[in-house]
Amino acid sequence: MAMRILVVGAGAVGGYFGGRLAEAGRDVTFLVHARRAEKIRSDGLRILSPHGDLTLHPKTIQAKDLTAAYDVILLSVKAYALEAAINDFAPGLGAETMILPVLNGMRHIELLTSRFGERSVIGGVCIVAAEMDKDDRIVQLADAQQLTYGERDGGTSERMNALDETMQNAGFDARLSKNITQEMWQKWVQLASIGAVSCLLRGNIGEIEAVPGGADLSLKILGECSAIATACGYAPGDDFLTRIRAAMTTPGSQLTSSMYRDLVNGNRVEVDQILGDLLTRARNLGIAAPLIDAAFVNLSIYQNRLAAK
Repeated sequence: MAMRILVVGAGAVGGYFGGRLAEAGRDVTFLVHARRAEKIRSDGLRILSPHGDLTLHPKTIQAKDLTAAYDVILLSVKAYALEAAINDFAPGLGAETMILPVLNGMRHIELLTSRFGERSVIGGVCIVAAEMDKDDRIVQLADAQQLTYGERDGGTSERMNALDETMQNAGFDARLSKNITQEMWQKWVQLASIGAVSCLLRGNIGEIEAVPGGADLSLKILGECSAIATACGYAPGDDFLTRIRAAMTTPGSQLTSSMYRDLVNGNRVEVDQILGDLLTRARNLGIAAPLIDAAFVNLSIYQNRLAAK
């Protein structure tokens, strides 16, 4: 039986993966607000991508009309919008519904399991660089497009095999992981490291590397993030660290983070979820992380100024 998928939000990430799933013939419905629903009805869900542009008119629904349960809820909102989103999609949750979150950090897992229970929440990691342009089109900025999922305890299950079957051959790289929690932590280390250095120094990796001390500072921030993850029981793997060290010190690299792109565009940033939560765990374990602390304070000042406007 085909899985019914509810994608919460049709922004850069949810719109991209949900759009590809819909294009591949999966049963996808987007849970959106009224303005976004009207935009999709009038102009379609539009994706500009190195893998092929796409315009489609998928099914949409608003929270007030949500009554039936779905098999999978693909949750891709910004972390600061999670609590509102939970109330919106809760009526679409049944006894066997899997919530597949691809948010940044780990705080969302605690919020979701406290509301819906441990079994309902599986693990997820997405890798895609995408943003919304001024015309509400989803623009993919690089080739990578991967969605990874798995039981958070590392086990196997019939439901996960069914999810994997649904995700395969849907226009992106899909992978079932038996170590998804470790992969979620590693992505958090990557996001926090690149986000902290790019936002703190206001530049991409190539610009940072090009100045004296830039690459060394990048590696020190990565070291702080890695030390916190290790103390929490999720030491980053050697292959991961080798890859990220190289990515953070590549001359001429245009690499940034979504948090940096939000900052440059004058938008709200996920500072509490990506850096603040990491710092809270560090303090609880007695670990000093002065560079992450500096980035957190810097971005918190920016966030407060934004809220005051």
